[in-house]
Amino acid sequence: MSTASDVIGYEALPAGDAKHGAVILFHEWWGLNAHIQDLANRLAKEGFVVLALDLYGGKSTADGGEAAALATELDTLEAMRLTNLAATQLRAHPRSNGKLAVVGFCLGGAMALAAACHVEGLAAVAPFYGIPAKEKADFTKVTAPIEAHFARTDAYATVAKAEAIAAQVNAQGGSMKVHVYEAEHAFMNDTRPVYDEASAKLAWSRLVAFFHAQMG
Repeated sequence: MSTASDVIGYEALPAGDAKHGAVILFHEWWGLNAHIQDLANRLAKEGFVVLALDLYGGKSTADGGEAAALATELDTLEAMRLTNLAATQLRAHPRSNGKLAVVGFCLGGAMALAAACHVEGLAAVAPFYGIPAKEKADFTKVTAPIEAHFARTDAYATVAKAEAIAAQVNAQGGSMKVHVYEAEHAFMNDTRPVYDEASAKLAWSRLVAFFHAQMG
């Protein structure tokens, strides 16, 4: 039986004791590292209850080969099971107002889009440069508004793939917008050489405004 004890991650809370919208943050293929914890802390400072969900069971790496292996081994449906457990946990959190959003980067961006198909009742979805496998995501099931962030020169998580998903979502009555940045894959990661400060600042401002608009 699935229990809340299956859910592990890094929690970050806003100051004070008021209730806020909650956010599940999905990590990159490197795992739940210091960069992801920093993003969780930044979101908490913006006024959100945040859980950076650990999909690797405590593993993280700085090696590209090992990261690729960990990402390949990750089962999307198992990740969605954990996400639903985390969703239940966060909605019941004493600091949560009951509204829940998801955001993810790289591998986590793919997980955020998958969550839009597998987690009911989401208030907002914000994938960054990630695309889930087609067989793991039925976009006819999307009900939450999506604002996606993709890089113009990303060779894998391409703008074309994102816009094709948006067309499918919007055609069946959903809402998905794709923001495109003149940058490379992982432009939000300020620990990597691909970091693009201007694009990152713009994307962050859009993300925060989107979440506040959807969760109050």
